[in-house]
Amino acid sequence: MTSLLVIQHEPDAPPAWLGQWWTAAGVHLDVVRGDLGETIPEDTGRHDGLVVLGGAMGACDDAENTWLEPTRELLRSAVSRAVPTLGLCLGHQLLAVALGGHVGRNPSGPTIGMVPVHLNGAGRADPLLGGVDGIRTIHYNDDVVLDLPDGAVLLASLPDGRPQAVLYGPAAWGVQFHPETSPEVFESWLRWDSPEGLTADQSALLEGVSSAEEQLRAGWRPFADRFVALLGSASVTAS
Repeated sequence: MTSLLVIQHEPDAPPAWLGQWWTAAGVHLDVVRGDLGETIPEDTGRHDGLVVLGGAMGACDDAENTWLEPTRELLRSAVSRAVPTLGLCLGHQLLAVALGGHVGRNPSGPTIGMVPVHLNGAGRADPLLGGVDGIRTIHYNDDVVLDLPDGAVLLASLPDGRPQAVLYGPAAWGVQFHPETSPEVFESWLRWDSPEGLTADQSALLEGVSSAEEQLRAGWRPFADRFVALLGSASVTAS
């Protein structure tokens, strides 16, 4: 059976829609929870691919989140062996740091809500991202990649010019957005930020995401399927 190693950082940032779609496609998800003290593997082993999910912590907040350093080591190993790898939001930032880039607070401020994907020429030709130009997707982030590591290829940019999607290796993609996130997960993030109740602006953001649910599902299900198709297609070399 095709299997994915999935690193989850917190209870409110699960594989969600991507996990459902991959499971429906016959892919087994081996979810490892560093936040619960589970050991991060040194490499992907017999898994066909690696997915690193999002989280509220920073990519270098190792003191409070001791599993982040071994997660970066795991990402370095996967990239060096051309294991198909996908980093989502924090996972994208961890990929950048693991390979020599820099991450920090976005000088333009947080990005929360739906933003269209804006692919460049390399992105439109990319086997994973190529079909998503112009499709809206959910963002929820304070941090962004400020400096890409050497050799990384920018595939899409945010309106302020910061990286939105990056190819980090022959089979390693990082995206600043959340194709996995359902309205229910998005709402849990808003309520975590505002435990006393949602503001009018937050309620409007939630209404926008909820009303776009079918469009989001239709737009990102093919992306999930393309990642499955890429599993096992990369030439894995010894690290």
